[in-house]
Amino acid sequence: MPSPEQHYLDLVGKIRECDHAYYLDAAPQISDQEYDALYHQLKRLEEEHPEWVIPDSPTQRVGGAPLENFRSVTHAQPMLSLDNTYSREELLAFTERVAKGLPGQSFGYVVEPKIDGVAVSIRYEKGRMVLGATRGDGKQGDEITENLQTVVNLPKRLLHAPSLLEVRGEVYYPSKAFALLNEQRAAAGKALFVNPRNAAAGTLKQLDSRIVAKRPLAIALYGPGECEGVSCKNQVEWLEYLRELGLPVPERTWFCKDSDGLLLAIEELDHLRRGFPYETDGAVVKLNEWSLRNRLGLTSKAPRWAIAYKYSAQQARTQLCDVTFQVGRTGVVTPVAELSPVFVAGSTVSRATLHNFDEAKRKDVRISDYVFVEKAGEVIPAVVGRDEKARTGAEKEIIPPSNCPSCRSALTWEGIFLKCINENCPAQLKRHLEHFAHRTAMNIDGLGESLVEQLVDKGLVKDLADLYSLKLESLANLERMAEKSAQNVLAAIETSKKRDLSRLIFGLGILHVGVTSAEDLARHFQTLDALSKASIEDLQAVHNVGEVMAASMVSYFSKAENRARIERLREAGLNFTTVLLAAPSDGTLTGKTVVLTGTLSVPREEMAARIKAAGGKVSSSVSKKTHYRLAGEEAGSKLAEVSQEGAA
Repeated sequence: MPSPEQHYLDLVGKIRECDHAYYLDAAPQISDQEYDALYHQLKRLEEEHPEWVIPDSPTQRVGGAPLENFRSVTHAQPMLSLDNTYSREELLAFTERVAKGLPGQSFGYVVEPKIDGVAVSIRYEKGRMVLGATRGDGKQGDEITENLQTVVNLPKRLLHAPSLLEVRGEVYYPSKAFALLNEQRAAAGKALFVNPRNAAAGTLKQLDSRIVAKRPLAIALYGPGECEGVSCKNQVEWLEYLRELGLPVPERTWFCKDSDGLLLAIEELDHLRRGFPYETDGAVVKLNEWSLRNRLGLTSKAPRWAIAYKYSAQQARTQLCDVTFQVGRTGVVTPVAELSPVFVAGSTVSRATLHNFDEAKRKDVRISDYVFVEKAGEVIPAVVGRDEKARTGAEKEIIPPSNCPSCRSALTWEGIFLKCINENCPAQLKRHLEHFAHRTAMNIDGLGESLVEQLVDKGLVKDLADLYSLKLESLANLERMAEKSAQNVLAAIETSKKRDLSRLIFGLGILHVGVTSAEDLARHFQTLDALSKASIEDLQAVHNVGEVMAASMVSYFSKAENRARIERLREAGLNFTTVLLAAPSDGTLTGKTVVLTGTLSVPREEMAARIKAAGGKVSSSVSKKTHYRLAGEEAGSKLAEVSQEGAA
């Protein structure tokens, strides 16, 4: 048995290891709740035995050290983290401590969503962004100015700005974009990000800002740093001031006069947070009045005037009954946990991803284990751990298969990925068809997983091009299909022939080519014929196309079976040209958001392409950020006929 002091040192080492994994590797080893329990245990030991405390204890610092690859910068004011709690009783104890420290004072609280992102500080001088940095260890961070300048909702310049404005906030990966990112990474045979925060952290760690620009990071700002010429006296005024400057802030906050109001606010936030564009794991409670914050002061690590209330994880415990193996579009074989059905985060889950065999081995998950399941991004069920205490000894290790579960071809290892290299594998064809029909590709309504399974299993489709020779009688005879449903599917397939070239390029499923890259390629080459004849050098002349992507495209178009497929698609009448303009127009819609509604006189994606080419952004719903709404048949194809909607 280790001595009590050695137990303390071991605990310090464990927390250091977890900090390194979370802050530097963006690969957390344990859940937030488990980490907080370890941290509180350490704090309790240090309170009981102050003689044990070492200078570099995790309680004496914030976060992780700056990465070696970036220039280190010193924060003008420290970026401190917050104490946190999962208990309402501890939250009320916090309000009692605040009241005790401010006798006779009148004050209130502001409640903000605790965004699960990467903390950063941004400095504007005379309205111009001059510095962006990560939190790092709280005193020093990594300069990531160029990376932050690619964040789409963060202005590089401010109008009517003070002489100096330093503002803190969270960079996050939007939940919907995160789901699409992992879908694309899986298709490209790459490791999936565990959660949106990891995706944001991994992106900001990129040394090449061009890579960062390809990912739709966003930011929400909420905290002040060093400022000159700012007259705000409290948090409510500060958030409104940031809005007036055009800076993004949390879309919903609450002002509370007392603890009863606080409890109602965090309960309401818990109900609303799943509709936010980012992941939230709690509520941040701050004293509103800045002058009173100064009176309460700080500890060595955290302010005494704020606390984070964290919600319990959307997690459930169930038994892992079996493991099946799923073959992806690129041939990567993924282990899938077959679970005893369990209700988690609003739905019943019976299957969950294990990501890859390396991840399953690291977590030591076995068949018959009782496991914990979460929904990554509230969408994708994933096994996040096991209940080791429930083990009986009868559990079985997960053994990777030797042969493809679909075509029985021998599997090969490529790094951590197990792959089927048979290009005629039925499972790969099914995933290809699903990708081709996806709304971000050819958008073929009704061509879902169930129908795709039948089309391939019955030999009706052996290649993407076979979709365009399907007959009504063959479709109508399939399970859960009738003549009307079959007619609708055939109509959707026919409509897909008119999709823009960028949709077709993405739909072909060329390795490493994503939605944005497909748009860039279509805009540059204008026709599929020109793209198919391009050399690696020609392709690398396109914005954001690197050597790996260029080589992948040249390889794709050099294969006889792919050239034959393209010719069959041409004969079927698919559009091989683009409506995307070769270069942006006069920018008449720069900075403007347009909502498209109703039936337009031209295909919706064509109208969206024209709006983007004019510098605008297309949104699916009206909000405060909406500038125009294009609706109805009378609108025609002219952007000049857009009717102004104004701020909603």
